[in-house]
Amino acid sequence: MGCCNRRCGLIAGAVFGALVTILGGILIPVGDMIIEETVKKEAVIEPGTIAYDNWAAAGVKVYRQFWFFDVQNPSEVEQGAKPVLVEKGPYTYGTRFLAKENVTFLLNDTVSFLLPQGAIFEPSMSVGPEEDIISCLNLGVAGAYSLLPHNVLELLISANKASLFQKRTVRELLWGYKDPLLFGMQMGLFSPYNGTYDGYYNVFTGKDDITKVSKIDMYRGNRLKLHLQKSHCFSPSDASSFAPFLDKETPLYFFSSDICRSVSASYEQTVDLKGIDVYRYSLLPSTLASPVVNPDNRCFCKNMQTTKNCTLAGVLELSVCQQGAPVYISLPHFLLGSDILKESVVGLNPHPENHKTFLDVEPITGFTLNFAKRIQVNMMYGPSDVVKLFKNISDYMILPVVWMNETATLDDETADMFKNELLGRINMLDIIQKVLLGAGAAIFVLCLIFYCFARRSHKRINKS
Repeated sequence: MGCCNRRCGLIAGAVFGALVTILGGILIPVGDMIIEETVKKEAVIEPGTIAYDNWAAAGVKVYRQFWFFDVQNPSEVEQGAKPVLVEKGPYTYGTRFLAKENVTFLLNDTVSFLLPQGAIFEPSMSVGPEEDIISCLNLGVAGAYSLLPHNVLELLISANKASLFQKRTVRELLWGYKDPLLFGMQMGLFSPYNGTYDGYYNVFTGKDDITKVSKIDMYRGNRLKLHLQKSHCFSPSDASSFAPFLDKETPLYFFSSDICRSVSASYEQTVDLKGIDVYRYSLLPSTLASPVVNPDNRCFCKNMQTTKNCTLAGVLELSVCQQGAPVYISLPHFLLGSDILKESVVGLNPHPENHKTFLDVEPITGFTLNFAKRIQVNMMYGPSDVVKLFKNISDYMILPVVWMNETATLDDETADMFKNELLGRINMLDIIQKVLLGAGAAIFVLCLIFYCFARRSHKRINKS
């Protein structure tokens, strides 16, 4: 009777173990469904979600660091010599510290808002004060070269005794100064800035279709208005977050108002960011390829002479959103650019780790947790039969002026919140699944083994 009870108990234990294992197996698809629904709910931009709390507020600190290219031989360059450049920086500013304004939810699953701009100088993160002097291209002369008839430009240059190069403070070059050549017009690489808005955005909340979350439906800036769903040369996107459950094989597309376009980034590697596994995406080489290689870039090639019939790689012409000014955007030090760009000056040293643009995105939620947007501002000038200042210039020159690193990363408090409130739940469910599977399988196997021993012992007793 005792042996029977023992064997029955072991059989019951094996059945129990099997049921626990089955339960653990059932929890895998069920748990995945729970995780998927939880993530989709928290990724929607609407009040009460983690995505909205991070999206609506000012969020983590965003810094803009600037490195200027100080021209060492301005007089020689005016006589036709190759420019010798020395990098000077960084000069660092805290930006994007103001929360979004006029947040309005619309009926078509979108939310509109204004993004205010501001910049606060950070002396402790800079090599010198804003009053540091930089020897650089004369912005007024370079701008007028493409915008004004050359006979008019010659009169203005003669009247003002202007040179091709000038000495200006960091503050003046970035945020503006009154240019005497252009009758006191405000000139500056990033002016106006403080007290202005980056633009009016209309983005999808993802409530009806999570794959559209944070994608831009419409952008209206100071210089252009884009319906990004319809525009041929732009892809609708926003780098604050992406659709959850990222696929490494699928590139990400995000819009940058600085260059008036959307760019693509591909998966590079998985990195650890404060205990969180993130996918690192960097710009595809095709993003800055010549229109001959990437036809999508033909919208950013207007000047056939400067771009060598649109065969130059590594630069995009931004006259379309810079009021016709001869501004060209590239990666710092002409990274990924044609050799002719790097060989036209002395002093450039492109390095992928220091000069590439990248995003670190948490793959389950699609939240961007760390990024470095690096762009270089270049201006163009060239030969002229009318303007004496350019009489010794033999070819068109795209000259680096400054490069910028806009960067931000989540702080420790946000990282802990992210791990505890979202990833913690996912990890806990995963642990429960594994414990049930492991414990159930162990109970089932052990009970079967002991049952076999008990049955063999029972048979030996009966024989004896």
